[in-house]
Amino acid sequence: MRTMLKRLDDINRRRFVEYAAKSAFGVSVLPLLNGVSNAAQEKTVAAISAGKAKRLIYLFMNGGMTHIDTFDLKPGHENQGQTKGIATNVAGSQISEFLPTLAGLFDKLAVVRSMYTQTGDHEAGEYLMRTSYEQIATERHPSLGPWMQQFNGRQNKSLPDTVLISAPARHPGAGFFDPTFSPLPIGDPNRGLENTKPPEYLTAASFDKRQALIDGFDRKFREQYPLRKVQQYSDFYSEATSLLTSGELKAFDLNEEKPEDRDRYGRDAFGQGCLLARRLVENNVPCVEVTCGGWDMHNSIYNGGALPTRAGLMDRAMGNLLKDLADRKLLDETLVVLTTEFGRSPVINYNAGRDHHPAVFSSVLAGGGIKGGQFYGKSDAAGHGVDQDGVAPADLNATIATALNLPLEKIVNSPTGRPFKVAHDGKALSKLL
Repeated sequence: MRTMLKRLDDINRRRFVEYAAKSAFGVSVLPLLNGVSNAAQEKTVAAISAGKAKRLIYLFMNGGMTHIDTFDLKPGHENQGQTKGIATNVAGSQISEFLPTLAGLFDKLAVVRSMYTQTGDHEAGEYLMRTSYEQIATERHPSLGPWMQQFNGRQNKSLPDTVLISAPARHPGAGFFDPTFSPLPIGDPNRGLENTKPPEYLTAASFDKRQALIDGFDRKFREQYPLRKVQQYSDFYSEATSLLTSGELKAFDLNEEKPEDRDRYGRDAFGQGCLLARRLVENNVPCVEVTCGGWDMHNSIYNGGALPTRAGLMDRAMGNLLKDLADRKLLDETLVVLTTEFGRSPVINYNAGRDHHPAVFSSVLAGGGIKGGQFYGKSDAAGHGVDQDGVAPADLNATIATALNLPLEKIVNSPTGRPFKVAHDGKALSKLL
């Protein structure tokens, strides 16, 4: 090993050590080396002001959102395709014609146009974006909501601290944290939290009797196996049953909203998911994630209407979410993040679509103390790669964590004894905070 390292130059030596660490432990001991990135200057910032955000709404565009057709236009270049730009409410700034609502709110948006990752696989990319860590067989890492609960404690006595709306089954969830950190999944926001009403024949007295019977059986097991995980699952079950009798369940019922307000967000799953997210943060749920699928556009990105339709519902839902949060004086304390697992190829393929492209893509932050009205970073003229200030997934998550005032350097050991941090080795983007 020592001989091998001597043969390597300094850069390659560092890369070798990092690769070895990642392969053995699933952690990185050094920041990712990216030759096109100037973000090292950001990473040397010693101190960033404490974040003011208390809640997080995380909007995930599943499938790989095309950057060139949304937030990173290349006017005059052949790669631009059919998408045209429109002016925003910030002079000199343009975004896609399919995003008119967000264009009128650009003063609230910080668009990162220099995201990059090293995987073009959907599952691996989604996992990395949500956890800052690469997938490994021996460890499952937590997503951001459970990290918030880890550092801040439980924020709501009745409702869960993290809710996932339309999320895929492979979502990392609580990772290696206790079962009590597990997010609550909502499949269809229109249906809210299902199976919460007992059958008509089951009276309150009958329910209590059944609960007591179950507890009696469980008590014997708990006494025989007085283990921490056994108690944790019992606590998780108790919290679930407590939620069933809570009046706060109304937060999940979109029928409480005016029909015209539901229409504003769009009656599609993502639109109603964003409306539900607003209702949940109003009821002190710290973290809500809403997934919007349909961005894997390998075919007919324009003529089939896939891009205008998908971008349109994203624009309508996110735009009205930001407006409502601002009107309710919640935006300053609520961080809204829109991101995806990777971008799409700048060159349109022979099927009139765009393929997977991890070399560069875009993410958006708003509210929660974020300085809006700006683009951060830059892709090259063709939209093929990062030209300035490259941002890795861990850097984006470090920015989110800093806005939420979560400690970046605090180490939490997994049950296997391995050390992990909320944003891995990422460094927050000070220009956005």
